[in-house]
Amino acid sequence: MSTIHLKATTTSSPEQFVAGLTDFGPGRQKLFPNSADGNLKVHDQGDRTADVTEGSGGIWERLHYDWSDPNRVVLKTTDSNTWGG
Repeated sequence: MSTIHLKATTTSSPEQFVAGLTDFGPGRQKLFPNSADGNLKVHDQGDRTADVTEGSGGIWERLHYDWSDPNRVVLKTTDSNTWGG
């Protein structure tokens, strides 16, 4: 299994960053152009986790989001037509 670590510099507070990353409502594609609103499906969402399928242009990925640790957000691919094989 591959693990990819991403790090970004931003002027947003940690709370703002997590709020943007975990907002699965309409308009998500404004922050994440590869997550078209028409392709977004929230299968399940709790206070600190979500199961979401997102993508665009025929490419999609189902992800388990976990932001229970205030110091990081973990995204785990559970299905995809891009990753795998």
